[in-house]
Amino acid sequence: MTDPAAVVALLRSRGETVAAAESLTAGLVTAALTSVPGASAVVRGGLVVYATDLKHALAGVDEALLAAHGAVHPEVARQLAVGARTRCGATWGLGLTGVAGPDPQDGVAPGTVHVAVSNETGTAVETMTLGGDRHAVRSQSVDGVLALLVTRLTSTSG
Repeated sequence: MTDPAAVVALLRSRGETVAAAESLTAGLVTAALTSVPGASAVVRGGLVVYATDLKHALAGVDEALLAAHGAVHPEVARQLAVGARTRCGATWGLGLTGVAGPDPQDGVAPGTVHVAVSNETGTAVETMTLGGDRHAVRSQSVDGVLALLVTRLTSTSG
């Protein structure tokens, strides 16, 4: 489990900031980070883009991509992360999209989650197949994107 306090401390030590565009987690990532005292020094904000049209309107996800592939797609996660970073003026952007269940969405099975982490040098996207109920899938998604952020933070110079 990735400790949000450790993520905040790592961002702080680097003088960097983060923002998130969240679909299936509906703000849980931003809430986890801002539960840490001093998070205001590194958390720029978050976009809850639960509805597909808001992924385009608020985070800048390409409408043609959404029309062709639906909201649960690795490229959607990538564009959410880039949109969070650029629209919130952060060093790092996080993007999450997936199906928490219990039912499939647009033919995509529950537990399918795409997370992305973006900075000015590029974006990493990871696809996860998660088990459990809605709560478990959403919690694991938060941990997954924070773990990916830590991996990117510790593999780039500060």
